Amino acid sequence: MAKTVHHLLEILTILNFFSSFFMPAHSTSLNSFVYGGCSQIKYGPDSPYESNLNSLLTSLVNSATYSSYNKYTVMGSSPQDVVYGLYQCRGDLAMPDCATCVAQAVTQLGPLCSQTCGGAIQLEGCFVKYDNATFIGVEDKTAVKKKCGPSDGFNNDEMSRRDSVLAGLNGGGGAYRVGGSEDVQGVAQCVGDLSMGQCQDCLTEAIRRLKGECGGAVFGDMFLAKCYARYSTSGAHVYARSNHDSSDNESEKTFAIIIGLLAGITLFIVFLVFMRRLFWGNGN
Repeated sequence: MAKTVHHLLEILTILNFFSSFFMPAHSTSLNSFVYGGCSQIKYGPDSPYESNLNSLLTSLVNSATYSSYNKYTVMGSSPQDVVYGLYQCRGDLAMPDCATCVAQAVTQLGPLCSQTCGGAIQLEGCFVKYDNATFIGVEDKTAVKKKCGPSDGFNNDEMSRRDSVLAGLNGGGGAYRVGGSEDVQGVAQCVGDLSMGQCQDCLTEAIRRLKGECGGAVFGDMFLAKCYARYSTSGAHVYARSNHDSSDNESEKTFAIIIGLLAGITLFIVFLVFMRRLFWGNGN
């Protein structure tokens, strides 16, 4: 019998509980919740959709161990059972951090979007989305999260550097863009399913809204459905403080511990299944 989403999330919760004792501080910030949302349509327990969603989420978690972005479609016997999904990690993350973040995102999606046919979650380090309606490759500039820090009194020099950094992000190439000028840092990223033209269009809108709606704030976030732009002055934002504050060796050690825990739990489950069958067999 196929594992349900509930069983998958239980295993991930156990892994995250144990691995939290070994994670460096920056991993915790990477897994911090930014925003989430769910569709209104529900699926039934033990339904074909639940089985397909379980398969999709498992694929996302597994893929994040070797790729910073991937998309999947799980087909069903009927159109309402098809599930589309993707994940994306922040462009500067090492693979161990990416894998940990996606596992955390899937874990948090469980209680956030219980038995809903669509859900999305953005953590500091990664984004995960699934739905039964196709969204792969579709541009969406809907504003889903805006956060502006306190004003620093409209420091003209600092705001001029902020505008210059954002202009550099807007004029840059690629899906992941970073920039900085003295005490100002900026970062922008598109979801990997967008074309370069769609990405540029999305980031232009995010940066326009960020400048217009956050004014002279010491930091600002503008998350659209398929891209985001952020800036921070004087390290005022968590993302600016968490970039590269841990060595690659620490990340690799954390990743090895998580893989070891996963292997141990898998062997334990296999042992329990074997013992259960043995005793049931003796009882018959």
